[in-house]
Amino acid sequence: MTRSARWIVFWLGAGGVGTLIVLALLRMPSFGGLVHPYRDLAVPAAVGRSSPNIVSSINFDQRALDTLGEETILLGSVVGAATLLRPSKDEQELLDRDEGRVLEATKLLGYLLLPVTLIVGADVVFHGHLTPGGGFQGGVVLATAVHLLYVAGSYRLLRRLRPKSWYQVAEAVAAGAFVVLGLVGLLLTGAFLANVFPHGVLGDLFSAGTVFFLNAAVGAEVTSGVVVLLSAFLAQALSVREVS
Repeated sequence: MTRSARWIVFWLGAGGVGTLIVLALLRMPSFGGLVHPYRDLAVPAAVGRSSPNIVSSINFDQRALDTLGEETILLGSVVGAATLLRPSKDEQELLDRDEGRVLEATKLLGYLLLPVTLIVGADVVFHGHLTPGGGFQGGVVLATAVHLLYVAGSYRLLRRLRPKSWYQVAEAVAAGAFVVLGLVGLLLTGAFLANVFPHGVLGDLFSAGTVFFLNAAVGAEVTSGVVVLLSAFLAQALSVREVS
């Protein structure tokens, strides 16, 4: 594509986006008003489906299709970054010895905080429909917990306890599970991602219907995606060497 053609494509896209932004601003309701139809509809819908966390109810029930798009964007971003960072034909990945010196206090805190962070991350994911949090936030916490081994100074141990292939499979399975749950709703009610599971009792762990399961799927996908992404960056920084 020539330079002039690229500019044409850019300005067509920029013009379209700019037009939509202007139209959205012109039709935006005034600030500070007393009428909030979205709030008035979203809150009763969430409570009626036993999900006290209104944000999770919106993300994984009322607007679950948007969340599927966000999850797909994350999946595509991880795949693209991992593809770009993989060793080229002039490079190979070697497992070198751990380099550098880490303070003993840092090692101790890293090993002590690892199980604590795993528990906190799992709590954020599985209670995301009840309390602030959810699959996206908890997934990042879980992925961070795994990499506390690297902070503690043991990249070799991190590689042994973090088989990248496992996380690649888990990421794909979790993303697929979200779609499968959506298809279940489509088959049973004719609406994709409809909340078809029993809603349970407000405040119970297994409640809110599909919100709980979609939240867990996103937590697994985000955890796996962040681990795969960080593994690619760490491999390039620490293990990849040019073939002499």
